[in-house]
Amino acid sequence: MPSLDDIAKFQTSLSADDVAWLHDLVADWQIIADLSFSDLVLWVPDGEAKGMWAGAQIRPTTGPTTLLEDVAGTFLPTGRDDSLEIALATGRPVAGAEDQSDGSRGPAEVIPVRRAGHTIAVISRRRSGTALRSSSALENSYLEAAGELAEMIRRGEFPVPGTRTDLSDSLRVGDGFIRTGARGAVRYASPNAMSAYRRLGLAGDLVGTQLGDVTTQLVGRRPTDRGARALLGSRESAEAEVENGSASLLLRVIPLRSAGQPSGALILLRDVTELRLRERELVSKEATIREIHHRVKNNLQTVAALLRLQGRRMENPEARAALEEAVRRVGSIALVHETLSQSFSDFVEFDDIADRLLRNVLDVSNGPAGGSLVKPERFGSFGLLPGEIATPLSMVLTELIQNASAHAYEGSGGTLTLAVNRIRDKIRLRVSDDGVGLPADFDPASSLGLSIVTTLVQSELGGTLSFEERVGGGTTVAISLQV
Repeated sequence: MPSLDDIAKFQTSLSADDVAWLHDLVADWQIIADLSFSDLVLWVPDGEAKGMWAGAQIRPTTGPTTLLEDVAGTFLPTGRDDSLEIALATGRPVAGAEDQSDGSRGPAEVIPVRRAGHTIAVISRRRSGTALRSSSALENSYLEAAGELAEMIRRGEFPVPGTRTDLSDSLRVGDGFIRTGARGAVRYASPNAMSAYRRLGLAGDLVGTQLGDVTTQLVGRRPTDRGARALLGSRESAEAEVENGSASLLLRVIPLRSAGQPSGALILLRDVTELRLRERELVSKEATIREIHHRVKNNLQTVAALLRLQGRRMENPEARAALEEAVRRVGSIALVHETLSQSFSDFVEFDDIADRLLRNVLDVSNGPAGGSLVKPERFGSFGLLPGEIATPLSMVLTELIQNASAHAYEGSGGTLTLAVNRIRDKIRLRVSDDGVGLPADFDPASSLGLSIVTTLVQSELGGTLSFEERVGGGTTVAISLQV
């Protein structure tokens, strides 16, 4: 099914401003379809004046549809529907009745769409003849508001460009509907709207009251955007959320005009109290989780400090070296928890962690002189990683960096390279040094650090690990894993 842009570009002579106007209209015409219980089809004139094209369509959520098949993208030659052509030519609405697919006859109307004093398209509005046999206050209020919006379309007063936000798409007529008069008094409030205001604290009836005054009394000075009285009494489109200790309501105000004069407003609203409560609970849980990560990080740093103190008291060099390695392992885990404690999700930017590990481990290995012996390099990006992947991977990198700096260079300098290649959820990384290479009797199981690496890669990360001689001298450790 072609889009409105496709049809406007290839089949019509409409200007860019005309097409933008039609886009604003179809973005907001679900309200008209729901208020009138009708299907809407936008018809645009063919560029060669040979007929009309159906540029877009919408079905109501408040009643049955007459559009059993999609019509958007179809072409109607000249002479096939006089009502469309008359409305386009005269700029006046054309009302009548049409045969339905079930054999009944339903009301139909063609509404001219005007912009800057010109009719640029027409809307066909058709309602099922089997729907809404009996009249009700709700139906009458809906239809009255739909009629005024249709008249505003004919006068070029609706839509109002630039007034829609994400909130516009979230509110529907069925969520809650209030119609006010020219002076702000409530003429009708749907049952859902009454229920929402009852939850806000309303004790009486809304009909006959000044909606701005009532809302101000219920929410005090706590509306999100501006005062409730100014919001609900505005003659411009407005959106806001109002709340008190009992409830939260989303509101959208659409001013109506009749015969060119303000005739009141249509207010759509939804009770979002439960949604806001769940959001607050999630925020609280996120804060609790971040605090837990922060405390874990602090505890790990305390453990590392105790191990460091113990190591300083050791006279055996091997015991002191073992405790120093333990300090580095604990520190790599603490680094991940520190990052998670500052994040609002369970994912971390692992590139920063990898760079810090490279600097920290090599700074210790290079001694008091600083990073003059072994220099780090990183190519590629890890991207976002979940915490359960980041923690073991940080330990793997710590061990590999430490092992290379301790055994690959034998007192000389060099470059330690971390190369990462991530394609979707698969990561391949290579830790390479330009040192002396692997010994002839190399066995990963003989080293505690490399045994830890093998276990973490294969068991914790579900990846593969290999040790390779580097072209030009040195060693490469290649790791592949799925995240």
